[in-house]
Amino acid sequence: MLLGRFAVVFEPGDPPRAGTVSFYDPTGDAVPDEFDELGEVRELELALPLDGPVAAWQVQVCAMPVADAVRHLVALRDETDVTPAAAFWSAVAVTGLHLVARGRLLPGVTPDGHDAWRVGPFDVADVQRIRALAAAMPAEARAVPVDPFAETIVLPDAEDLVRAFLDAVADTLPRIPAAPWLTGDDRFTGLDPEPVEELREWAQEVSAGVDTGLRVALRLEGRGDFETTGLTAVVRMRSLADPTLVSDAAALWEGDEHGLGEQATFEAMLAVRRAATVWQPLGRLLDEAAPVELELLDEDLIDLLGGAERRLAGAGIDVEWPPQISRELNARVLIGSPPEQPADPAGFFRSAALLPQSWQLTFAGEALTDAEMDLVAKSRPIVALRGQWVAVEPELARKARERQLRPLKAYDALAATLIASTEVDDERVEVVADGWLGALRERIAEPDGGPEPLAPPTGLDGTLREYQLRGLRWLDRMTSLGFGGCLADDMGLGKTITVISLHLRRRADPALAGPTLVVCPASVLGNWEREIRRFAPDVPVRRFHGAARSLDGLADGFVLTSYGTMRLDAAVLGGQRWGMVVADEAQYVKNRLSGTAKALREIPAGARLALTGTPVENNLSELWTILDWTTPGLLDKVGTFRARWARPIEVDRDTSGVDRLARLVRPFLLRRRKSDPGIAPELPPKTVTDHLISLTDEQATLYRRVVDEVMGEIRTSPTSIARRGLVLKLLVGLKQVCNHPAHYLKEPHGKLSGRSEKLQRLDDLLETILAEDGGALVFTQYVQMARLLERHLAERGVPAQLLHGGTPVPQREEMVRRFQAGAVPVFLLSLKAAGTGLNLTRADHVIHYDRWWNPAVEEQATDRAYRIGQTKPVQVHRLIAQGTLEDRIAALLESKRELADAVLSGGETALTELSDAELFRLVQLREEG
Repeated sequence: MLLGRFAVVFEPGDPPRAGTVSFYDPTGDAVPDEFDELGEVRELELALPLDGPVAAWQVQVCAMPVADAVRHLVALRDETDVTPAAAFWSAVAVTGLHLVARGRLLPGVTPDGHDAWRVGPFDVADVQRIRALAAAMPAEARAVPVDPFAETIVLPDAEDLVRAFLDAVADTLPRIPAAPWLTGDDRFTGLDPEPVEELREWAQEVSAGVDTGLRVALRLEGRGDFETTGLTAVVRMRSLADPTLVSDAAALWEGDEHGLGEQATFEAMLAVRRAATVWQPLGRLLDEAAPVELELLDEDLIDLLGGAERRLAGAGIDVEWPPQISRELNARVLIGSPPEQPADPAGFFRSAALLPQSWQLTFAGEALTDAEMDLVAKSRPIVALRGQWVAVEPELARKARERQLRPLKAYDALAATLIASTEVDDERVEVVADGWLGALRERIAEPDGGPEPLAPPTGLDGTLREYQLRGLRWLDRMTSLGFGGCLADDMGLGKTITVISLHLRRRADPALAGPTLVVCPASVLGNWEREIRRFAPDVPVRRFHGAARSLDGLADGFVLTSYGTMRLDAAVLGGQRWGMVVADEAQYVKNRLSGTAKALREIPAGARLALTGTPVENNLSELWTILDWTTPGLLDKVGTFRARWARPIEVDRDTSGVDRLARLVRPFLLRRRKSDPGIAPELPPKTVTDHLISLTDEQATLYRRVVDEVMGEIRTSPTSIARRGLVLKLLVGLKQVCNHPAHYLKEPHGKLSGRSEKLQRLDDLLETILAEDGGALVFTQYVQMARLLERHLAERGVPAQLLHGGTPVPQREEMVRRFQAGAVPVFLLSLKAAGTGLNLTRADHVIHYDRWWNPAVEEQATDRAYRIGQTKPVQVHRLIAQGTLEDRIAALLESKRELADAVLSGGETALTELSDAELFRLVQLREEG
């Protein structure tokens, strides 16, 4: 229900939690019938301009208690189409939640003698926020007349109403079993009003000195030369009832107008006494008949700068420094390096070299000289520096004296420089580097930028788009330094032509020239060969694949091999010195312990380049595997990487860690998407449609049976390993039921028509697509289901062909050719076998018959059609069985997308860790509607 289109008013209650929030139609119409489920529908007298001038009208409203209303109001904060009154009370509700979250709560007794919590004490920012809200309150947000029978309609005071609502929020939320511990009385726990008149005096005592009276503030003044006469702390008094009201203490004792009340002098002495418990030097004021100022000694200032100021602020005691004294002295870590770059930068980082690091002080962002550091190290707490007076914290003076820190390993120094921060004694501090290390950071920090102009290489028979030229510039820069890289562009943006261009550039430099080995899935070999012959016709290319493979006579050019052949002939390939090794679809070697990944590491190369659209599919260890191959040592050992990065990010949800890891890997991983501005504006639009499809009676019966049977086994499984296997069995079985009963029942020759609404929807889609002379890719993750679809389409006379993992390479290439030529309009593909490496721009429709557990894999499959070379809009259809786990899995898929997007995340196995109750909620069949 769209509550945002209704206006909102608030009626205070006693106790505050008894207040009422009412939603009403600002036109005066009755509220919808479904409002009966949200609250009490009744008539309310409101002052509205329904028929000309503002008048009192009986308007139908939906009234609900504050406890219920806050949830609805907070939900409106991200909505755009809401009434001014709803937007206003939503903002007030959020403010109330923030105050409660900050612990701004006080127990109290209402005028009628009931137990209540209220907000307080406020600071200056709180009062300013409340007054700003009150000033912005629209009339329809306080349209309840004070007296509906009065001749002149008077609305409630805006600020009083805001404060009453904040009290209502405060009186609603803390009613928990812990409340007696906070108040000493268990009558502050329930929502029902409790008589507590005898606690009124106690509540006033609790508030005394916290929410009423005065609080000390200090204004520091210099009365002469700061270095010789020091500073004087002028005592000021701030009203706790209205923190915006402040006066010098001298005005109290001299009888001047101050506005702080008749008891101001008495309350001022109490405030000074309370402040002295926070900072001991203030105790000297208690010896004065009129505590108006305090001469500060050097040790007082050192204490103040060394932490006392923070303690005072925590107690609500503000310290105002003279504007002539700067607080812009800071410390950062400086990593030193020689002025000249080593001949082999990447080799230097892989070595055991150490780089020095030390403290460096800065003033207004500019580094101090050694002489200035010496001055700070020996100075008093206020020092003259660069024509200004500067406050020196004791810790900064210590860092100026004890500058040297332990040296860093070369790659750790590079990481700290790229991240621009490091931890010293559990504190995160800024890092800069000098010499060639600082220059290197400026050169590589932004992979898609850089000042170097770059022209297309000689020998390229084609045109590079601007973003491809930028990618080539990045690859050329990193490989010339000896580093590797991961080009993680979306599929279809032209990674192949970029790599071909890089080979041509490196071939022109004798120091970098050499053959390029491309390791890729077997299904992509033909595509690589065609692209090389098309864009670099003068460059030799051969396949190292099949029975007659050989490296004899190899001098230059490209050698193409599959991951399987590379694993079998690792020794042969490792005996050749390669100018560059390229791992295409590098997610194939994301498992560092696999034989394929180990074999790839044994092949020597002048440069290593990984190509993948999904550098992170399931977890960050996959990113480590790829980058530790392209740039060994960058991310340290895998155990260290997991402890330092993967566990805090994946388990503890450390968002700041995500940002630091992104800065570390950014120079070595270029990630670009089709949606990025300026990347591929010539791509036609892509439309994604989710088709929610009912189950047939047969499917629903099967679905419930699978849930009941397997959930029973899961609940009684003897071990966690057995339970995980049963959960996977349950998930796979239910997805098969959603596809087609014959899929789950393993009936390769059974009847297909009339048993699955998904199959019927596929028929309807294909009928429309073929009538428009379109082409369709139909993806399923199950080869068995693909075979059923192939048989079904053949029985209906629909031309189709099936590609799966067992299809030989020559046959794959012929299938691609026939589809692109329009000979076969429907291409059935198993997701894992055909989700990468194919260029199928003949298709203008992509149909995902069942959902994969990783959105990146689905998108890669879609990118077989939605890629450079596509001239038609692409429509993506996702078939989802309504009311089933397929209907609920979308949110899980979206949550996995966040980690991959942030750093450049598990699948079915992650769901095995759900509790029995959580798992049942995920898979149970829910009725539609």
